[in-house]
Order: sequence, then structure tokens, then C-alpha cells
Amino acid sequence: MQEYDRSDPSDIDTTVATLKLWTDQFAAERNWENFHTAKNLSMSVAIEAAELMEHFQWSESIPQRDLSELELAAVAEEVADVLSYLLRLASVLELDLTKTLRLKMAKNALKYPI
Repeated sequence: MQEYDRSDPSDIDTTVATLKLWTDQFAAERNWENFHTAKNLSMSVAIEAAELMEHFQWSESIPQRDLSELELAAVAEEVADVLSYLLRLASVLELDLTKTLRLKMAKNALKYPI
């Protein structure tokens, strides 16, 4: 498992467009575009989300501070898998994730007022 390097780009200085570009380039370099259909990518999101859930299956709610570094690294890998498939799906469907999330949060604010 690769160590997290704090000198790597972070959320503070990386745009969503850059993240999408990383996943798009990765797929293009491997000639995976034909396989990255909306159906296949959405199924992959669900599969990877299930793998993420496995880390917490059969346990009580675990505060994140109680996860070992190894456990946290394994969870982080699954989160990255889910995110990478979501980014590819958004790219394939030409979704603007910022606009999409902003609209959904506004809708949620109406549905779940303070």
C-alpha cells in the first residue's frame, strides 16, 4: 500500500476539473473509454462503495480517531476508488460536478430545513 505523501497536491489546490482530467487520462492511456459507459461506471461505483462498507461491517460506529493508520489507509483507497469512478461517470456524462452538487444541496436545504 502506497504511503500518503503530504507534499502531494491537496484538496486546497486541486480543482475538480483536474481530478476529472487525471481519471480521464488514466482511462485513455489504457484504451478503456469503450468500457467506461454510464452503466459500467455506475455499477463500478456501487461495487467500490460495497468494498468501502466492508471495512465497517459488523462493527459498532467507529470514531475515525480509533482507526489505525493501516485501517485508515485501506479506507482511503476505497474512497479513492469510489471517487475515481464518480469522476469518470461525471466526465462521460459531461456533468459539471460543482453545479450538480450546488443544485442538490439547495434541494436538500429545502427538504431538510434547519
